[in-house]
Amino acid sequence: MTTTREGADRLQKMPPYLFAQIEEKIAAMKGEGIDVISLGIGDPDMPSPARVITSLAAAAADPSTHQYPSNRGRLSFRQAVAQFYDRRFGVSLDPADQIVPALGAKEAVANLNLAFLNPGDVALSADPGYPVYTTGPILAGAEAYPMPLLPERGFQPDLDAIPADVARQAKIMWLNYPNNPTGAVIEDDFFARVVAFAKKHDVIVIHDNAYSELTYDGYVAPSFLETPGAIDVGLEVFSLSKPWNMTGWRVGAVVGNAELASIYWQLKTNLDSGMFEAVQEAGATALCDCDKLVEQMRGVYLRRRNTLCEALTAIGLDVTPPKGTIYVWAPVPDGHDSRSFTEQVLEEAHVVISPGSAFGAAGEGFIRMSLTLEDERLNEAAERIAKLVG
Repeated sequence: MTTTREGADRLQKMPPYLFAQIEEKIAAMKGEGIDVISLGIGDPDMPSPARVITSLAAAAADPSTHQYPSNRGRLSFRQAVAQFYDRRFGVSLDPADQIVPALGAKEAVANLNLAFLNPGDVALSADPGYPVYTTGPILAGAEAYPMPLLPERGFQPDLDAIPADVARQAKIMWLNYPNNPTGAVIEDDFFARVVAFAKKHDVIVIHDNAYSELTYDGYVAPSFLETPGAIDVGLEVFSLSKPWNMTGWRVGAVVGNAELASIYWQLKTNLDSGMFEAVQEAGATALCDCDKLVEQMRGVYLRRRNTLCEALTAIGLDVTPPKGTIYVWAPVPDGHDSRSFTEQVLEEAHVVISPGSAFGAAGEGFIRMSLTLEDERLNEAAERIAKLVG
C-alpha cells in the first residue's frame, strides 16, 4: 500500500513563492548555457562592509558568543538599534523592552502574523506588496484583505474605502514605505491618518521599514514611529539587508510599542533560539560605524536608477523615477499584461523581470525591475529590452 504524503491544508492555499520560481527559471536557463541577466530579485551585488566582516570575525572568536543566544538579543545590538533610531529618526526606544532582534525582515513579517492573528481575523495588506503580507495571514489561519495601491493616489491605500465590517474584523495593517514594489514614498500626512484609523478601529499597524536609507533626489524617509501616537498603535520592522548589503546575514529588529514587542518576543521564544551573537555584534557595527557606506550605496543606486529609467523612457514606457527603494516600477507596453510581457522578455531577451501581478491584483499592468546589478550588466539588460520592444 502506498502512503500519500501531502502538505498541510494551509500550504495548499498559498501560491508558489515568486522569488523561488524566479531562481528556478534562472538556474534552468543557465544550465542550458543561456546568458541570463536578472533584474528580478533585490539582492545587492556589492559586498558587506569590511568593518562588519572584521567585527563578525572578532566576535566569532569570542567563546562567549558560542552558546545559545538570548531571544531578547545581545544588549550591544539593541543599544545600537536604539542609537540609530534616535540619531536617524529622532525616535526614542528603550533597549530593554522596545527592541527585539529578528532574523531578517521576512521572518519578522511571517512571525508577526502568527503572533497577532487568530483564525477569522483580518490583516489589511498592501496590494501590490511584499508577498509575505498576504501569505503570512494564511499561515496564521486568518484572511488578508487587499488595500489597493493605485498610481492616482500616489500608491497609498484609501483608508476610507475599507468597508466597516472589514475594519471591525481587522487586527493588523501592513504598510511599507518607501514602498516595494512601487517605489512610492510618503510626503504628506498619510501616517497621521493611519494612526487615527488604527485608534478608531483598534488595529495594530506594522510598518515594514526596509528601505528608509535608500532614497534619492533629496528625499529623506521618515519612520512611522516618528508620527505622534504611532508608538501607541504599532511596530516597525527594520532590516539591515539592503542599505548595508547584508541580505545573507539575516539581521533585523522589531521595534516600537513595548507591549506588542513583548508578544512578538513570546512567540519567538517558542520558535527559535535567537540570532548568533557574533552576527549581532556585526550588526551593531553596521549601525554605528558604516554611515559612509550607506551614503555610497545611495549614490550607486541613484546612478543605476537614472540609467534604467532613461532607457525605458527612450523605448516609450511612461516611467517615473522612484524617490526610494532599489526598484523601478514601470507600466507594461500596450498589448501585454504583466505576465505575458515578463515571459516574452525572459524567452526572447533572456532578462528576468518581475510581473506586477505577482505582488497582488492591483499590480497588474506593471513590472518591477531591480537595480542590484553592476552598471555594465544593467545597461546590457536595458539594451536587450529596448531591442525587443523596439
